[in-house]
Amino acid sequence: MRIAISATGRDLDSRLDSRFGRCPYFLVGDPETLEFEAVANPGASAGGGAGVKAAQELVDRGVQVVITGQCGPNAYDVLEAAGIKIFQAPEETLRRVLELYREGKLAQLNGPGSAKQGLKGWGSQ
Repeated sequence: MRIAISATGRDLDSRLDSRFGRCPYFLVGDPETLEFEAVANPGASAGGGAGVKAAQELVDRGVQVVITGQCGPNAYDVLEAAGIKIFQAPEETLRRVLELYREGKLAQLNGPGSAKQGLKGWGSQ
């Protein structure tokens, strides 16, 4: 399975960037082997349509799951049309985000924006 995580940097010690369309990087790879590559987000510096450009990049790379903080309506539509599941995570290190994902503690987004219930079992989010 290939997943993509919106990231502030180029490795697993970077933090999750809650901005899907404007994050500087996506780490794309396998959550089990922890083999990831940093992919520059083509939407990060776009004047408009940042979310759509970012989403299309991930569709083209065969991603099946996206982990981010929030997702706008246009990006959400592109990802949903491609059958990509979207999960919300806190702004933790990507290593921690992957742990939460593997433990089933991330909320799946069922629409644009952010999950109403937040993280499963996490405080009052």
